[in-house]
Amino acid sequence: MTRTQIINKNRHLFWYTPEEKLQEISDSLLVERILNDGSLSDYRDLISALGGKHVAEVFFSAKGRQKLNYYPEIYHFFSLLLSKYVQGDSEQ
Repeated sequence: MTRTQIINKNRHLFWYTPEEKLQEISDSLLVERILNDGSLSDYRDLISALGGKHVAEVFFSAKGRQKLNYYPEIYHFFSLLLSKYVQGDSEQ
């Protein structure tokens, strides 16, 4: 699945974004919305489209207010998951 297909499939998560601006959504917003409100299938599609390392980089680069946009339980879960399975891949 491509980035464009993920955005189109999850258009309801970007209801406030005008149709002509949908493809201009940043990777940080895409990752945030999918992790916060998407399904496990959406997460898998995101990893497939952007790559696990890039999703982890975007996720862990969130600082200050951006980091607070994640629900606390979602941030905790994905920090454990991405740390173990994505960032740990290079060590194996």
